[in-house]
Amino acid sequence: MTTVEPVQVAAAPGPVIPGLKVALVHDWITGMRGGERVLEALCRMFPDALVYTLIHVPGRASATIERHTIRTSVLQHVPQVDRYYRHLLPLYPAALAALRLNPADLVISSSHCVVKSVQTPRGARHLCYCHTPVRYAYDQFEAYFGPQRLGRVGAAVMRPTMAAFAAWDRATSGRPDRYLANSQHVARRIAAHYNRSAAVVHPPVDTVYHTPDPEARRQGALVVSALVPYKRVDVAIRACQLVGMPLTIVGQGPEERVLRAMAGADVEFVGAVTDEAVRQYYRSASMVLMPGEEDFGIVPVEAHACGTPVVALGRGGVMETVIDGETGVLTGEGPDALAAGIRQAAAMSWSVTRCREQAERFSAERFVTNMTEAVKDLMGAAPTDVRW
Repeated sequence: MTTVEPVQVAAAPGPVIPGLKVALVHDWITGMRGGERVLEALCRMFPDALVYTLIHVPGRASATIERHTIRTSVLQHVPQVDRYYRHLLPLYPAALAALRLNPADLVISSSHCVVKSVQTPRGARHLCYCHTPVRYAYDQFEAYFGPQRLGRVGAAVMRPTMAAFAAWDRATSGRPDRYLANSQHVARRIAAHYNRSAAVVHPPVDTVYHTPDPEARRQGALVVSALVPYKRVDVAIRACQLVGMPLTIVGQGPEERVLRAMAGADVEFVGAVTDEAVRQYYRSASMVLMPGEEDFGIVPVEAHACGTPVVALGRGGVMETVIDGETGVLTGEGPDALAAGIRQAAAMSWSVTRCREQAERFSAERFVTNMTEAVKDLMGAAPTDVRW
């Protein structure tokens, strides 16, 4: 989402295991969103690790990530890959198969698409931090590839393509030795799609950097999001139109043109901005809106850390981060339901302290502690005990 180095993300107090050779694998590095925040924290924990990815756009990630040696797949050489990498999805399995990792004791994959299926070096153990099983291969095909998006012909072409992709995804789900999920919601999806169990390690949220500003004047609603279909930013726009509330949208993505066309004068698009600017938007918003189902959702926790309540669709990872009636309002689906939640939130008084307390449950320090325990547990397990 943002364009500068995140700050204050906790590092491990020392080597997780002295002498451990670690390889980090991430789907693609084209910006700083929630998955890249996890990768960044892993880079701090393992400062000597090599980083492998399908595609890397230099300068788009934080300095912490960019300081590492980053090795890419053959897709890196596709012309204008930074613009068209989403269209290369059918090529990802082959590109991943050709990605060769140096010898390592431990491979940690940070996966929301394909890298949970990476071929690991001989003798290495593989810990997969799964942000989600591939959304568009399972329950969100229509949102990405349905007739309303691609037309009848395009959707008809993509359906067997994605069915084959899903079959490959399931067939390779046994490659990690263990899974970690970023939420209970994702752990259930891992069990459903991969028939694997997963412990939950919530992503790191920088609660040191994200803090309230007592001097900030709170007004209007805020969305901080990639502008992609499943985020349902269109629902936030419609809901704010229904209640007459100004809306600021931080973020960019392929849906921006469509969203701008439906928005009125009370909707401001500010694009990708600095971390400092995002923090100030959180501090000055009367509420943050989350109209789509999230696997975890770092934005609500960042908002809470700034003392701001969240109005969110009551499904998915937000059920673990927002306390209905205490730190926000959970709603049903669609513009009318979200509008009702906005009205309810606007009529309530919110405790900055209570929001902060909830955010602290997801601090970067807790992430480092829990990841360290997971790594030590895996590396200390007998080979026959590796799979859960």
